[in-house]
Amino acid sequence: MSEKRMISVLQTLDVETGERTTLNRFDEHIEAPNWSADGAYLVYNGGGHLYRYDLASGESRLIDTGCCTRCNNDHMLSRDGKWIAISAGTEQERASRVWTLPIGGGEPKLITVNKPSYLHGISPDGATLAYCAERNGNFDVYTIPADGQGEETRLTTAEGLDDGPEYSPCGKSIWFNSVRSGLMQVWRMDADGKNQTQMTDDAMNNWFPHVSPDGKKVVFVSYFKDEVAPGDHPANKNICIRMMDAKGGAVETLLATDPARGEVGGQGTMNVNSWAPDSKRFAFVTYEFVS
Repeated sequence: MSEKRMISVLQTLDVETGERTTLNRFDEHIEAPNWSADGAYLVYNGGGHLYRYDLASGESRLIDTGCCTRCNNDHMLSRDGKWIAISAGTEQERASRVWTLPIGGGEPKLITVNKPSYLHGISPDGATLAYCAERNGNFDVYTIPADGQGEETRLTTAEGLDDGPEYSPCGKSIWFNSVRSGLMQVWRMDADGKNQTQMTDDAMNNWFPHVSPDGKKVVFVSYFKDEVAPGDHPANKNICIRMMDAKGGAVETLLATDPARGEVGGQGTMNVNSWAPDSKRFAFVTYEFVS
């Protein structure tokens, strides 16, 4: 009997109609699509590299990331579409740090000297980066000037993991996920770290909140609490993608993976913001095991 191989399925979901559309199926492992500001392409990572996926042609093109040959699934495009911030290691230094480079590719600029650091958010004005970082044995949310000309600022101090910080479109808030309540839940705080407020409180572990460009909706990945530890976000699990109003309130399940046909998700599905500019669709990746 032949071993099953994994397929990465790049998809979109229309939050108004519920329509789920497959864009492409890849034999290689890909992760974490971003949607470009002009709506023309997606950026995803795979095999330590970044790729640009043209939505019109369905073709992928390698993005030159210079010395960063170990790009992971934490990357974000600037609102003006001119540059991208990435989390990556190099051949000499494998630990993840935050870098910036032109959207067309080029030699990256190191922003965070300290490691490990995992980029998740760019402020709307492009001046500040938000990221998760381990310092002194604890993972917290930090910000740093995007030009690299300044020190990092710690925004969270709770014990345990705080992760996935992402700016709201207005720039006044940062959304993130935190395990401080016992399960991983979605939180929101002011951009300076004040008024940290829990936004979900249910029996699932909720990761990586992504705010729609119009600021009205938030989607996130949810794991079942009896299958995954609160502080973990592994690959190849049964997951749901869920949505809530940015003001808070009820949570709606948009889709669930289908174990009956070997479909799984989790790490790589939607680690970073993947909303289309029109706030009607978002991109994501699931994985299937086929003969």
